[in-house]
Amino acid sequence: MTPKEILYVEDALGHAQFLTQQNQAATNQLSDPGLRQLSQQLAGKNQMIFQSFYALV
Repeated sequence: MTPKEILYVEDALGHAQFLTQQNQAATNQLSDPGLRQLSQQLAGKNQMIFQSFYALV
C-alpha cells in the first residue's frame, strides 16, 4: 500500500471507531426499546466496518 492509501485507511478507522462510540453513548441514553435496539444495531455495523478496515492494515 502507498503512504496515501495507508493514511486513508487510518482515517477510515478513526471515523468508524468514532461512530461506534457515538452509537454506544446514544444507546445508553435511550429509553425507547425500539430506538435502543436500532442504535445497538448501528453500533454493531460500525464495529464490523472498523474490523473490515483494520483487516486491510
